[in-house]
Amino acid sequence: MQHRKVLAELKRACFSGAGGKAETGPHPADQHVGRQVAMVRVQSDVSQVQLARAIGVSFQQVQKYENGKNRVSASMLYEIARSLDVPVSRFFEGLPSNNETRCKTLPLPVDERIDFVASAEGRRLIAGLMQLHPRVRGRVAALIVALGEEMAHSVAEDGDKIAG
Repeated sequence: MQHRKVLAELKRACFSGAGGKAETGPHPADQHVGRQVAMVRVQSDVSQVQLARAIGVSFQQVQKYENGKNRVSASMLYEIARSLDVPVSRFFEGLPSNNETRCKTLPLPVDERIDFVASAEGRRLIAGLMQLHPRVRGRVAALIVALGEEMAHSVAEDGDKIAG
């Protein structure tokens, strides 16, 4: 599924019509900036409601910025950066340079961790973890890593059984 998404974005980047505008979906750069806004906001321990009040928009508008459905204007990005006390350039970190050719730079990498941290589930998990004593939090993290490794091992064994 992720492969299809990447292919669709690549086609859109290389074969879109005049002006480079696609007919559907947000531009990958808008999605990247939105994810960065979400990540900085979460790292700053600021809710969507708090950020919305600080920049004079609704929290729904902040959600749309963060998921890339609405583009963030330069002036709004400036206000968001000012509110979160970061340079505007912070939201563009990780974007390929504009010296690279367009078809090579798109699609942009999607880091699922950023999407998870910005999600309601991710925020609840982080809030719950932060309430734990640091030593207990470390043990919970080790448990999660061990569970992930065990699942990966089980999937590999199942694949071997099917292939064999």
